[in-house]
Amino acid sequence: MNAKDLRIVFMGTPEFAAPSLRALVGGGYNVVGVVTSPDKPAGRGQKIHQSEVKIAALELGLPVLQPEKLKAPEFVEALEALRPDLGIVIAFRMLPEVVWAMPRLGTFNLHASLLPQYRGAAPINWAIINGETETGVTTFLLNHEIDKGGIIGQIRVPILPEDNVGTLYERLMTTGTSLVTETVDRIAAGEIRPVEQQHIDEATLRPAPKIFKEDCRIDWEKPGREIVNFVRGLSPYPAAWTEMYREGDGEASSAKIFSASFEAAVHGEACGTLQSDGRTFIRVACADGWIALGELQIAGKKRLAVRELLLGWRDVQQCRFRE
Repeated sequence: MNAKDLRIVFMGTPEFAAPSLRALVGGGYNVVGVVTSPDKPAGRGQKIHQSEVKIAALELGLPVLQPEKLKAPEFVEALEALRPDLGIVIAFRMLPEVVWAMPRLGTFNLHASLLPQYRGAAPINWAIINGETETGVTTFLLNHEIDKGGIIGQIRVPILPEDNVGTLYERLMTTGTSLVTETVDRIAAGEIRPVEQQHIDEATLRPAPKIFKEDCRIDWEKPGREIVNFVRGLSPYPAAWTEMYREGDGEASSAKIFSASFEAAVHGEACGTLQSDGRTFIRVACADGWIALGELQIAGKKRLAVRELLLGWRDVQQCRFRE
Protein backbone atom coordinates (compact mmCIF):
# COMPACT_ATOMS: atom_id res chain seq x y z
CA MET A 1 0.00 0.00 0.00
CA ASN A 2 1.27 3.46 -0.90
CA ALA A 3 1.60 5.61 2.22
CA LYS A 4 0.58 8.70 0.24
CA ASP A 5 -2.81 7.09 -0.51
CA LEU A 6 -3.79 6.63 3.14
CA ARG A 7 -6.61 8.88 4.28
CA ILE A 8 -5.15 10.48 7.44
CA VAL A 9 -6.98 12.34 10.18
CA PHE A 10 -4.62 14.49 12.25
CA MET A 11 -5.46 15.44 15.86
CA GLY A 12 -3.53 17.99 17.90
CA THR A 13 -3.59 21.45 19.41
CA PRO A 14 -0.31 23.19 20.41
CA GLU A 15 2.78 24.37 18.60
CA PHE A 16 4.49 21.01 19.19
CA ALA A 17 2.04 19.30 16.82
CA ALA A 18 1.95 21.85 14.00
CA PRO A 19 5.32 21.04 12.31
CA SER A 20 4.31 17.38 11.96
CA LEU A 21 1.08 18.41 10.25
CA ARG A 22 3.03 20.67 7.89
CA ALA A 23 5.56 17.90 7.22
CA LEU A 24 2.82 15.43 6.30
CA VAL A 25 1.13 17.79 3.86
CA GLY A 26 4.48 19.00 2.49
CA GLY A 27 5.52 15.39 1.96
CA GLY A 28 2.46 14.63 -0.12
CA TYR A 29 0.55 12.58 2.46
CA ASN A 30 -3.23 12.66 2.20
CA VAL A 31 -4.47 14.49 5.31
CA VAL A 32 -8.25 14.54 4.87
CA GLY A 33 -9.14 16.34 8.10
CA VAL A 34 -7.75 17.99 11.22
CA VAL A 35 -9.25 17.79 14.71
CA THR A 36 -8.24 20.42 17.25
CA SER A 37 -9.53 22.24 20.32
CA PRO A 38 -12.29 24.84 20.07
CA ASP A 39 -11.29 28.49 19.85
CA LYS A 40 -11.21 30.16 23.25
CA PRO A 41 -10.52 33.60 24.76
CA ALA A 42 -6.95 34.12 25.99
CA GLY A 43 -4.68 36.85 27.30
CA ARG A 44 -5.51 40.11 29.03
CA GLY A 45 -7.83 41.25 26.27
CA GLN A 46 -9.58 37.88 26.18
CA LYS A 47 -9.34 37.83 22.41
CA ILE A 48 -10.45 34.65 20.70
CA HIS A 49 -7.43 32.41 20.25
CA GLN A 50 -7.02 29.70 17.60
CA SER A 51 -4.77 26.73 18.25
CA GLU A 52 -1.46 26.48 16.41
CA VAL A 53 -2.73 23.35 14.69
CA LYS A 54 -5.86 25.13 13.46
CA ILE A 55 -3.77 28.02 12.13
CA ALA A 56 -1.56 25.55 10.23
CA ALA A 57 -4.55 23.59 8.94
CA LEU A 58 -6.25 26.69 7.58
CA GLU A 59 -3.04 27.81 5.88
CA LEU A 60 -2.79 24.36 4.29
CA GLY A 61 -6.43 24.41 3.18
CA LEU A 62 -7.49 21.45 5.30
CA PRO A 63 -10.98 20.81 6.77
CA VAL A 64 -11.01 21.50 10.55
CA LEU A 65 -13.21 19.92 13.22
CA GLN A 66 -13.34 21.50 16.69
CA PRO A 67 -15.58 19.36 18.90
CA GLU A 68 -16.43 20.36 22.46
CA LYS A 69 -17.14 16.69 23.24
CA LEU A 70 -15.34 13.88 21.48
CA LYS A 71 -18.25 11.47 21.95
CA ALA A 72 -20.82 13.88 20.50
CA PRO A 73 -22.80 12.06 17.75
CA GLU A 74 -22.39 14.94 15.29
CA PHE A 75 -18.60 14.84 15.67
CA VAL A 76 -18.41 11.06 15.35
CA GLU A 77 -20.54 11.24 12.22
CA ALA A 78 -18.34 13.99 10.74
CA LEU A 79 -15.26 11.88 11.45
CA GLU A 80 -16.82 8.80 9.87
CA ALA A 81 -17.62 10.85 6.78
CA LEU A 82 -13.88 11.45 6.29
CA ARG A 83 -13.39 7.66 5.93
CA PRO A 84 -10.03 7.67 7.73
CA ASP A 85 -7.51 4.89 7.18
CA LEU A 86 -5.17 6.17 9.89
CA GLY A 87 -5.34 8.54 12.84
CA ILE A 88 -2.38 10.56 14.16
CA VAL A 89 -2.49 12.25 17.57
CA ILE A 90 0.05 14.75 18.92
CA ALA A 91 -0.56 16.66 22.16
CA PHE A 92 -4.33 16.33 22.20
CA ARG A 93 -7.01 15.23 24.62
CA MET A 94 -7.58 11.64 25.70
CA LEU A 95 -9.62 10.03 22.92
CA PRO A 96 -12.63 7.75 23.45
CA GLU A 97 -12.47 4.35 21.79
CA VAL A 98 -15.12 5.34 19.25
CA VAL A 99 -12.57 7.83 17.88
CA TRP A 100 -9.20 6.06 18.15
CA ALA A 101 -10.56 2.72 16.91
CA MET A 102 -12.37 4.21 13.91
CA PRO A 103 -9.50 4.29 11.34
CA ARG A 104 -9.05 0.84 9.85
CA LEU A 105 -5.28 0.91 10.54
CA GLY A 106 -5.69 2.37 14.01
CA THR A 107 -4.43 5.59 15.57
CA PHE A 108 -0.92 6.36 16.72
CA ASN A 109 0.39 9.01 19.08
CA LEU A 110 3.68 10.92 19.16
CA HIS A 111 4.98 11.29 22.74
CA ALA A 112 7.97 13.38 23.82
CA SER A 113 9.83 10.74 25.83
CA LEU A 114 11.34 7.31 25.48
CA LEU A 115 8.33 5.30 26.60
CA PRO A 116 7.63 3.60 28.92
CA GLN A 117 9.53 6.27 30.85
CA TYR A 118 7.84 9.62 31.47
CA ARG A 119 4.25 8.79 30.68
CA GLY A 120 2.07 11.81 31.31
CA ALA A 121 1.44 15.44 30.40
CA ALA A 122 4.89 16.97 31.02
CA PRO A 123 7.61 14.55 29.85
CA ILE A 124 10.08 17.21 28.68
CA ASN A 125 9.93 19.10 31.98
CA TRP A 126 10.35 16.05 34.18
CA ALA A 127 13.23 14.56 32.18
CA ILE A 128 15.28 17.73 32.78
CA ILE A 129 14.13 18.15 36.39
CA ASN A 130 15.27 14.60 37.13
CA GLY A 131 18.70 15.22 35.64
CA GLU A 132 18.39 12.88 32.65
CA THR A 133 21.05 13.11 29.97
CA GLU A 134 18.92 11.52 27.25
CA THR A 135 15.30 11.53 26.14
CA GLY A 136 13.58 11.22 22.78
CA VAL A 137 10.31 10.78 20.93
CA THR A 138 8.12 7.71 20.63
CA THR A 139 5.25 6.69 18.39
CA PHE A 140 2.80 4.16 19.79
CA LEU A 141 -0.65 2.78 19.03
CA LEU A 142 -3.48 4.11 21.16
CA ASN A 143 -5.40 1.77 23.42
CA HIS A 144 -7.57 2.10 26.52
CA GLU A 145 -4.73 3.24 28.80
CA ILE A 146 -2.86 6.56 28.66
CA ASP A 147 0.59 6.28 26.99
CA LYS A 148 0.61 2.47 27.33
CA GLY A 149 -0.02 1.28 23.77
CA GLY A 150 2.33 -0.81 21.66
CA ILE A 151 5.51 1.10 20.77
CA ILE A 152 6.13 1.50 17.03
CA GLY A 153 9.27 3.63 16.82
CA GLN A 154 11.66 5.78 18.85
CA ILE A 155 14.41 8.31 18.21
CA ARG A 156 16.85 9.14 21.01
CA VAL A 157 17.87 12.75 21.68
CA PRO A 158 20.62 13.88 24.10
CA ILE A 159 19.83 16.40 26.83
CA LEU A 160 22.69 18.88 26.88
CA PRO A 161 23.89 20.51 30.14
CA GLU A 162 22.79 23.91 28.83
CA ASP A 163 19.34 22.73 27.73
CA ASN A 164 16.14 24.02 29.26
CA VAL A 165 12.57 23.11 28.35
CA GLY A 166 12.52 25.67 25.54
CA THR A 167 15.60 24.39 23.70
CA LEU A 168 14.80 20.70 24.22
CA TYR A 169 11.19 21.25 23.15
CA GLU A 170 12.41 22.70 19.83
CA ARG A 171 14.70 19.73 19.13
CA LEU A 172 12.10 17.13 20.05
CA MET A 173 9.48 18.93 17.95
CA THR A 174 11.77 18.79 14.91
CA THR A 175 12.81 15.19 15.54
CA GLY A 176 9.18 14.21 16.02
CA THR A 177 8.23 15.28 12.50
CA SER A 178 10.60 12.76 10.93
CA LEU A 179 9.40 9.96 13.24
CA VAL A 180 5.77 10.70 12.35
CA THR A 181 6.33 10.40 8.60
CA GLU A 182 8.55 7.34 9.09
CA THR A 183 5.81 5.70 11.17
CA VAL A 184 3.20 6.35 8.48
CA ASP A 185 5.47 4.77 5.86
CA ARG A 186 6.06 1.70 8.02
CA ILE A 187 2.36 1.24 8.75
CA ALA A 188 1.52 1.49 5.05
CA ALA A 189 4.21 -1.07 4.23
CA GLY A 190 2.97 -3.45 6.93
CA GLU A 191 6.38 -3.29 8.62
CA ILE A 192 5.41 -2.46 12.21
CA ARG A 193 5.82 -4.90 15.07
CA PRO A 194 4.50 -2.97 18.06
CA VAL A 195 6.36 -3.63 21.30
CA GLU A 196 3.79 -4.00 24.05
CA GLN A 197 4.29 -2.16 27.33
CA GLN A 198 2.78 -4.94 29.43
CA HIS A 199 4.55 -6.71 32.28
CA ILE A 200 6.69 -3.69 33.14
CA ASP A 201 7.58 -3.09 36.78
CA GLU A 202 5.90 0.27 37.37
CA ALA A 203 8.29 0.95 40.27
CA THR A 204 11.13 1.31 37.73
CA LEU A 205 9.35 4.05 35.81
CA ARG A 206 9.46 7.80 36.26
CA PRO A 207 6.12 9.54 35.67
CA ALA A 208 5.52 12.93 34.04
CA PRO A 209 2.36 14.35 35.64
CA LYS A 210 0.91 17.75 34.85
CA ILE A 211 2.76 20.58 36.60
CA PHE A 212 0.91 23.12 38.73
CA LYS A 213 2.12 26.43 40.20
CA GLU A 214 2.90 25.06 43.65
CA ASP A 215 5.01 22.31 42.04
CA CYS A 216 7.29 25.06 40.67
CA ARG A 217 8.36 26.49 44.02
CA ILE A 218 12.11 26.21 44.67
CA ASP A 219 13.30 24.44 47.82
CA TRP A 220 16.61 26.15 48.66
CA GLU A 221 17.49 23.41 51.15
CA LYS A 222 18.04 20.94 48.32
CA PRO A 223 21.45 20.22 46.72
CA GLY A 224 22.55 22.79 44.16
CA ARG A 225 22.56 20.52 41.11
CA GLU A 226 18.98 19.49 41.83
CA ILE A 227 17.95 23.15 42.06
CA VAL A 228 19.64 24.02 38.75
CA ASN A 229 17.93 21.06 37.03
CA PHE A 230 14.64 22.19 38.56
CA VAL A 231 15.10 25.70 37.12
CA ARG A 232 16.11 24.31 33.69
CA GLY A 233 13.16 21.93 33.69
CA LEU A 234 10.68 24.78 34.17
CA SER A 235 12.26 27.45 31.95
CA PRO A 236 10.89 29.40 30.19
CA TYR A 237 7.48 28.08 31.15
CA PRO A 238 5.89 27.73 33.65
CA ALA A 239 9.07 28.96 35.45
CA ALA A 240 10.50 28.05 38.82
CA TRP A 241 9.67 30.62 41.50
CA THR A 242 10.54 31.56 45.04
CA GLU A 243 9.05 33.69 47.77
CA MET A 244 11.13 36.79 48.53
CA TYR A 245 11.03 39.18 51.45
CA ARG A 246 13.05 42.08 52.82
CA GLU A 247 14.49 42.08 56.31
CA GLY A 248 12.24 44.01 58.67
CA ASP A 249 9.39 43.94 56.16
CA GLY A 250 6.57 41.51 56.86
CA GLU A 251 5.26 41.53 53.29
CA ALA A 252 6.51 38.93 50.85
CA SER A 253 6.71 39.08 47.07
CA SER A 254 7.88 36.50 44.57
CA ALA A 255 10.49 36.05 41.89
CA LYS A 256 10.69 33.72 38.88
CA ILE A 257 14.10 32.20 38.13
CA PHE A 258 14.83 31.39 34.47
CA SER A 259 18.50 30.43 34.54
CA ALA A 260 21.06 29.57 37.19
CA SER A 261 24.32 27.74 37.80
CA PHE A 262 25.78 25.94 40.80
CA GLU A 263 28.96 26.68 42.75
CA ALA A 264 29.87 23.95 45.25
CA ALA A 265 31.04 25.40 48.56
CA VAL A 266 30.95 24.99 52.32
CA HIS A 267 29.27 27.94 54.00
CA GLY A 268 27.51 28.80 57.22
CA GLU A 269 24.65 30.76 55.69
CA ALA A 270 20.98 29.83 56.00
CA CYS A 271 19.55 28.39 52.80
CA GLY A 272 17.85 31.18 50.84
CA THR A 273 20.34 33.86 51.89
CA LEU A 274 21.26 36.26 49.07
CA GLN A 275 24.73 37.63 48.43
CA SER A 276 25.61 40.24 45.80
CA ASP A 277 28.25 42.81 44.94
CA GLY A 278 25.42 45.09 43.79
CA ARG A 279 26.75 45.17 40.22
CA THR A 280 27.55 41.83 38.61
CA PHE A 281 26.18 38.85 40.54
CA ILE A 282 23.50 37.51 42.86
CA ARG A 283 23.93 34.16 44.49
CA VAL A 284 21.67 32.18 46.81
CA ALA A 285 22.77 29.81 49.56
CA CYS A 286 21.64 26.19 49.15
CA ALA A 287 22.47 22.94 50.95
CA ASP A 288 25.92 22.39 49.45
CA GLY A 289 26.96 25.71 47.97
CA TRP A 290 25.64 28.67 46.04
CA ILE A 291 23.16 29.10 43.20
CA ALA A 292 24.35 31.89 40.89
CA LEU A 293 21.32 33.50 39.27
CA GLY A 294 21.34 34.28 35.56
CA GLU A 295 17.92 35.64 34.63
CA LEU A 296 15.00 36.39 36.91
CA GLN A 297 11.79 38.33 37.11
CA ILE A 298 10.66 40.09 40.27
CA ALA A 299 6.87 40.17 40.59
CA GLY A 300 5.49 43.15 38.68
CA LYS A 301 8.79 43.74 36.83
CA LYS A 302 10.35 42.68 33.55
CA ARG A 303 12.44 39.55 33.08
CA LEU A 304 16.07 40.68 33.21
CA ALA A 305 19.62 39.39 33.35
CA VAL A 306 21.18 39.92 36.77
CA ARG A 307 23.48 42.75 35.66
CA GLU A 308 20.51 44.68 34.26
CA LEU A 309 18.37 43.99 37.29
CA LEU A 310 21.01 45.22 39.70
CA LEU A 311 21.06 48.63 38.02
CA GLY A 312 17.79 49.35 39.78
CA TRP A 313 17.83 46.93 42.72
CA ARG A 314 19.65 48.80 45.46
CA ASP A 315 18.50 46.85 48.51
CA VAL A 316 19.33 43.37 47.23
CA GLN A 317 21.54 42.73 50.28
CA GLN A 318 18.50 43.23 52.56
CA CYS A 319 16.49 40.55 50.74
CA ARG A 320 16.33 36.80 51.10
CA PHE A 321 14.47 33.93 49.52
CA ARG A 322 12.30 31.82 51.75
CA GLU A 323 13.54 28.24 51.97
